[in-house]
Amino acid sequence: MAGNSFGNIFKLTSFGESHGEAIGGVIEGIPSGFNLSLDKIQQELNRRRPGQSNISTPRKEDDILQILSGIFEGKTTGMPIGFIVKNNNSRSADYSKIKDVFRPSHADFSWRSKYGIRDYRGGGRSSAREHIARVVAGAIAKQILEEYNISIVAYTSQVGSVILKKNISGFGAHKDSNGKRLTEKEVDLNIVRCPDKTTANDMINLINKVSEDHDSIGGTISCVIYGVPAGLGEPVFDRCQALLAHAMMSINATKGFEYGSGFEAAHMKGSEHNDELVCHNDTIQCASNNSGGIQGGVSNGENIYFKVAFKPTPSIMKTQNTVDINKNALELNIKGRHDPCVVPRAIPVVESMAAMVILDLLLQNKVSKFC
Repeated sequence: MAGNSFGNIFKLTSFGESHGEAIGGVIEGIPSGFNLSLDKIQQELNRRRPGQSNISTPRKEDDILQILSGIFEGKTTGMPIGFIVKNNNSRSADYSKIKDVFRPSHADFSWRSKYGIRDYRGGGRSSAREHIARVVAGAIAKQILEEYNISIVAYTSQVGSVILKKNISGFGAHKDSNGKRLTEKEVDLNIVRCPDKTTANDMINLINKVSEDHDSIGGTISCVIYGVPAGLGEPVFDRCQALLAHAMMSINATKGFEYGSGFEAAHMKGSEHNDELVCHNDTIQCASNNSGGIQGGVSNGENIYFKVAFKPTPSIMKTQNTVDINKNALELNIKGRHDPCVVPRAIPVVESMAAMVILDLLLQNKVSKFC
């Protein structure tokens, strides 16, 4: 079935459902002889797993990685890496009462319309638990990118009406003169993953408030990719930003993507928006970075930066109007364990998808020219 694979050379094919036996995948295109750290992969899974804090779903899953193939004596063999992460704490009974009911803003109706059947246990394949496979592949991609001094850091920049406005060194879109980069450690200092303590506390308070009201809230994740060399991206349909947009918009609950100046560019004049070129230390650079590190669909050596908007979690414990499979109108109160805000746990997913795009383009670049 189409739609379950991502990438060209570095390619992930994932499988599994939220309440099935396991989530898993097969990763192709990994060079042989690479010393792969399984601990680093597990660390990324730990960042995504449920039950991390009081602002996430209370579902408890260890999410322990099991490698099935492609690694021997700690090194990649060049063969496909197969893996699974077992589901150990699914409570399918929570969903038995809504097996014939279409939940508002879920995939229930649309997927049943397409396939004629749906797995009502937590949404099945449409569940965000499918992201586990992406995080495993992304964690591997991030390790390989480290060899090229490329790092990817995402962070929470907005929850509802609370917006991060403070400028932090190494945090923004432009290259810092001292080469500072925002780090995962700085982002993970608080449970909402916002690198400013004051703003983070306001975000946490807002999430707690909407949770007490049996509601949910949306937000935005910002991401910076440091160290990308000039020249990554393919012409016309596989532009760097197009692939990033595809990757980000394939993540559950995403509603918008913008890179560089984004929608603000619509308010600007060309004289304000153009990134003038300068030569610094015998290297051509941009004096500004409204282009977001990408021009003509190809990276220009500046930091690539973008934002991804996430909708509020649709599973809320408020009364909602809907219909069942027999077209009967009814009122619905959703029970179960759900995130009041998906943003903090989506950060490793955003980083993973970005890592897969950049590594895939890097590998394509190695075979695109004869030299």
